[in-house]
Amino acid sequence: MSDLEAQRSVVGPLRFHYAWIVFGATFVILLAAAGMRAVPGVLIDPLQAEFGWSRGDIGLAVSVNVLLFGLMGPFAAALMGRYGLRLVISVALGFIAVGLGLSALATARWQFVACYGLLVGLGSGCMASVLAAAVANRWFYARRGVVTGMLTAGTASGQIIFLQFLTRLSDSQGWRWVSYATAGGAAMAIPLAALVLRDRPEDVGLRAYGAPEGYATIEQTRNPIRVAFEGLRDVSKIGGFWLLFGGFLVCGISTNGLIATHFIPAAGDHEIHRATAAGLLSMVGVFDIAGTLLSGWLSDRVDARWLLVSYYGMRGIALLFLHGALQAGGLPLWVFMVFYGLDWVATVPPTVRLCSDVCGPERGTVAYGWVYAGHQIGAAIMAWLAGFLRDTTGSYQPAFIVAGICCLAAAFGSARIRRPTPQPADESMRVPVGV
Repeated sequence: MSDLEAQRSVVGPLRFHYAWIVFGATFVILLAAAGMRAVPGVLIDPLQAEFGWSRGDIGLAVSVNVLLFGLMGPFAAALMGRYGLRLVISVALGFIAVGLGLSALATARWQFVACYGLLVGLGSGCMASVLAAAVANRWFYARRGVVTGMLTAGTASGQIIFLQFLTRLSDSQGWRWVSYATAGGAAMAIPLAALVLRDRPEDVGLRAYGAPEGYATIEQTRNPIRVAFEGLRDVSKIGGFWLLFGGFLVCGISTNGLIATHFIPAAGDHEIHRATAAGLLSMVGVFDIAGTLLSGWLSDRVDARWLLVSYYGMRGIALLFLHGALQAGGLPLWVFMVFYGLDWVATVPPTVRLCSDVCGPERGTVAYGWVYAGHQIGAAIMAWLAGFLRDTTGSYQPAFIVAGICCLAAAFGSARIRRPTPQPADESMRVPVGV
């Protein structure tokens, strides 16, 4: 049976482009794995209460996780090119499920670092927005910005939306059930990845969605580690790449590293109940969907540089007022959460587009993989630093101020990205699937 026949046996007769089926499967997989990203914010207080670990100690495990989550990005992009989406994503989901399951058995800090930090970090590195970029670049010639935005919104929003459920589960059944539940979600997504995902349109006799006649992807057969480092060597000579890298490093500081990890304990400092704080973060997830979809639509129509300037600038101003909003509670805090939700990962679609425009379509995904590594380096730094500052000063306000100033600097840097020179149409007619 051919691959196309096997595909039809799974999904029935093709009545629309299979790219949308791959998109749907990827969205569900990212959503299922998103609960894993919500775990740190839920577990900080219970782990501190049961084992006496400081917030800095727990932040170290989170830092290892998010650092690997980012550093795996460029290698994951190259591995997908060499071994295919199905195999890489199935194995990654397995790592996540095993790591989360074992983390529930941890009784020492090093065990939690090894299970949640190392195993889950390695697996989640292949489930990052690099997967969204790979699917968008391989399967879509048209609507790439919208597809990237929708997939990114699925994983980021799922992470935050799951927070309230996981917080209530932790309060009622204990923190270990949070690990069991998220491990089960990752495990259940493995059959979907194995049955539905396809590596490239040509495998099922198609061109990428919206692609002109003659457009094709090139199968990557080279060593994936070499591809990743050669990609870094090439793009490191481009000034715009480093501005994108620095901007995304700040994005990680201000989202995963600070708000996703420390908002619930920061709210607790102001006598806001954990379930209420989780509900507020869920609002971020809901509004993030609208903000990221709008950003994807705008990225296909507006200069992506100025989108980044506005996103980082508004985020920086909001963070400078967060401490006051937590003190006031009520409407000011609600306004912050709605605003931050609209801006949460709106940076991803314009960044993906600029990686392709600035570094070239043939290096776009690997370039984005390295840029995303910067995002997670920033998240890892702030996951530890915010906990350290809280332990030493008794307040999260210094962390909010540092993150706000960094965002304003990222807005300035984004404005300095040089407008890329448009490429002739025939130069982008063949795009390697590994990059």
